[in-house]
Amino acid sequence: MVSTDERRNELVAFNAKFSDAHLKMDAPAILGKWAEDGVSLLPETAPMVGKPAIATFLSGVTEQGWRMEKMELDFQGVEVSGDWASEWAFEHQVERPPDASKPAFDGHGRMLLVLHREADGNWRIKREMWNQGQKEGGK
Repeated sequence: MVSTDERRNELVAFNAKFSDAHLKMDAPAILGKWAEDGVSLLPETAPMVGKPAIATFLSGVTEQGWRMEKMELDFQGVEVSGDWASEWAFEHQVERPPDASKPAFDGHGRMLLVLHREADGNWRIKREMWNQGQKEGGK
């Protein structure tokens, strides 16, 4: 039987890969973190239901030429119950638009993830919610 601490260590590894994939804007790596029926809830955006909808969104962003300069995620509140987990994070990202004359997007917010450890042993995102906010507590 796997201990909760071992599951938490798996989530630490998941979070590192999740952050790295976003920093590199590596759409295939990002999609690999999603469950087939995952749901993403982003500010001012209709819910994206299922991996194909999330893939379409990611393609739109990368094909436009946006470039990630900074991606900081400070994960908190990791809870594990069997093959399910939840966690939240302070997030800060800086993205450069394709038109260099336009200002970069410099956003702060919070993120919530609900994860499931699937039959192949990999954690995948079932639900993601991001919200915009102010810089908090130096995060």
